[in-house]
Amino acid sequence: MPPIQLLSPRLANQIAAGEVVERPASVVKELVENALDAGADRVDVEIEQGGVKLIRVRDDGSGIEEQDLPLALSRHATSKIVSLDDLEAVASLGFRGEALASISSVSRLTLTSRTAAQEAASRVEVEGRDMDARISPAAHPVGTTVEVRDLFFNTPARRKFLRTEKTEFNHVEECVRRQALSRFDAGFTLRHNQRVVQSLRPAESPLDKERRIGALCGQQFIDNAVLIDAEATGLRLWGWVALPTFSRSQADLQYFFVNGRVIRDRLVAHAVRQAYRDVLYNNRHPAFVLYLEVDPATVDVNVHPTKHEVRFRDGRLVHDFIFRTLHKALADVRPDDHLRGAVAQSFGRENAQASPGVAGHPDPSTQAWSGQPTGFQAAPSPGMPQGSGQGYPYPGQSFSQAHSQGQSNPQPQQEWHASDQMAFYNSLNAGGGVESGSSAAPVGGSEAIPTPPMDGDAEPPLGYAIAQLHGIYILAQGRAGMIVVDMHAAHERITYERMKRALAEQDLKSQPLLVPLSMAVSQKEAALTETHGDDLRQLGLQIERIGPETLAVRQVPALLRGADSEQLVRDVLADLIEHGQSDRVEAVTHELLGTMACHGSVRANRQLTIPEMNSLLRDMEATERSGQCNHGRPTWTLVTLSELDKLFLRGR
Repeated sequence: MPPIQLLSPRLANQIAAGEVVERPASVVKELVENALDAGADRVDVEIEQGGVKLIRVRDDGSGIEEQDLPLALSRHATSKIVSLDDLEAVASLGFRGEALASISSVSRLTLTSRTAAQEAASRVEVEGRDMDARISPAAHPVGTTVEVRDLFFNTPARRKFLRTEKTEFNHVEECVRRQALSRFDAGFTLRHNQRVVQSLRPAESPLDKERRIGALCGQQFIDNAVLIDAEATGLRLWGWVALPTFSRSQADLQYFFVNGRVIRDRLVAHAVRQAYRDVLYNNRHPAFVLYLEVDPATVDVNVHPTKHEVRFRDGRLVHDFIFRTLHKALADVRPDDHLRGAVAQSFGRENAQASPGVAGHPDPSTQAWSGQPTGFQAAPSPGMPQGSGQGYPYPGQSFSQAHSQGQSNPQPQQEWHASDQMAFYNSLNAGGGVESGSSAAPVGGSEAIPTPPMDGDAEPPLGYAIAQLHGIYILAQGRAGMIVVDMHAAHERITYERMKRALAEQDLKSQPLLVPLSMAVSQKEAALTETHGDDLRQLGLQIERIGPETLAVRQVPALLRGADSEQLVRDVLADLIEHGQSDRVEAVTHELLGTMACHGSVRANRQLTIPEMNSLLRDMEATERSGQCNHGRPTWTLVTLSELDKLFLRGR
C-alpha cells in the first residue's frame, strides 16, 4: 500500500462534487437555494446549451461582504449554521458549505456580489490547480450573481455521462419549477439560449398562488384540484390534491415540500397511496402539490447528500396525519365539486369564481355560463320523488319496495342475498343485532335525504333524471348540461361505503384456526410479533412466537378466513418493517367488501323508474367518493351545453 497522504484541495473538492454535482440541474438547484437563503425576492436563471456552456443565477438577496468572498468558495464554509444546535434544527435550504467549492472544482466559476452597506461590488474568480481565489472590483446591484461556465471541462469522464441538450434543459426546468413551487413569495425567471421560458411574479394572494400552480403544473390540474389546509399536534398540511378522476399514468405530477424543501420520501408516498387506495383505477397515480410544516427540530434533513430525503422523529405521527387529512379531503368531495372542475375546463376560467373547498372552481348553480341558452332551467321530471332519497336496493330491500307507493308499475322484487354476503352479515351481527336476511333495517343505517325544491336555482348537483339508456346509463338534466351516470358503478360505490361504515361500527372479530398455522420467518420478523403484539391483535391476528425463527398463527380476522393467511401475515410483517404499521388487513377486508358490493349492486338491463333514478342520484350526492366505483372507474360524466352546441354547430 502507498503511504497515507492528504488529498489536494482540488481533488477533495472534485470528490465532493461527485455527490453534489450530478448534472447542470444540480448546479442550478444549489445556486437557487443559496439565493433564497439570502432572502432574495427575485431569482433569474439563465443557461446556455442545457447548462453545459453557461449557468448564470442572479438574485437580489443580502449579498456577500468582500472579505468573505474567498471564504465562500472554501469547503465547509457557511453562514447558515454555527453550532450543533443549529444543525439539529436546520431552517435553511443549504447548510453544508460544500456547494460552491464543489462546483468551482469542476467548472470556471465567477461570483460577483454586493451588500447594502457597500458602495461597490466585488468579484471573485477561481483558477489554477490550487484553486487560488482572485478578487477584483465590479459593477453590480445589491445581491449576488454566480456564473458557471464549461461544466466538467476538467473532468471529461463526467461530461461524457451528460445527456442531450434538451434532456439536460428539461432537468433544469424541473428544478426551477420545484423551487418556484416552494416559494410563492419570490419571483423567478428562466432563460435558455436567450429565450425566456418561464417568468413568474411573486404570488401573495390565493388567486396568484393558483395562477402559479396552473402555470407550472398545468391549468387542468388546478381546475381539478381540492384545496386543503389542516393542522394537528404541531403539524400543518396544506396545498392542492387532484380529484381521483385527474389521475396520471406516471408519478410525474407529485410535489411534496417539508418546511419549503422538496423531498421524496417513502413514508409520505405510502401515506398518499393509502389515501387514494380505492378511488384510483388500476396502476394510475395521483397528482398533488402539498406542503408540510413541522418543527425543524423534529425532522432530520442531513440524511442524504442531495438533501432529497428526510427522517422524521415521529414518522408514524406524520404518516397518520398525512393519511387522515388526504383521506378526509377525498371523502368530502361530492359531485358538485367534480361538476365545478368539469365546467371550469369546458368554459374556461375567465368566468370562474373561487369556491370554498375547490381551488378556483366556478359554481354552475349560481353562474350564467357563456354558450348557455338564456333562461335555461332544469325541468322537473315526471314522478319526481318528494321524500326520501334512499330508493334503491340495500340488503333485504328492492327498488320496488322503496318506491312502491305512488308507482303505477312496480318492478318485481329482487333480493340481494348470496352465500358470501350472508357470511359477512353473520360475522357482523354475531352476538346480537339485525338477523341475517332481515329486511327490518339496512346495513349501516339509512337516513332520509330530503329532495331539494324543484326550482332551477335550488337544483341538486346531479340534476334530475329524465331517461334510462339501454338499461345501463341514467341520463339526467342539470343546469350545466347532460349528466350520464353508470348506475351499476354508482350503486356499487354507495353499497361499498355503507358496508365499510357498518364494519367500522363493529369490532373486527377474530376466528380461531382449528389447526394453528406454523410459519418460518426471519428473527427480525419474529421479534416484530412480540414488539407489535397489540397492533396485530387490533388487526384481528393472534400470532405467537414459538421459536427464534418460527411463528404460530392462532387467530385471523373472521372476514378473511378464506384468504391466504400465511401470505397475509407476511405482508403485514413486511409493512411493519418498512413503515412501522400495516393497513394490509384493512386493504384485504375492503377488497372483499368491494367484491360483495359489486355482486349486491343493481345490474345492467334493470329497468328503473324515474323516482328510482332520482333516488340514486340523491344518494350519490351524499356518499363519500361517489365519483368513482370501488375499482376506480368513474361513475358519471358531464356533457356540457357548450359541448353539445359544438356537436350541432350552434352559434356558428
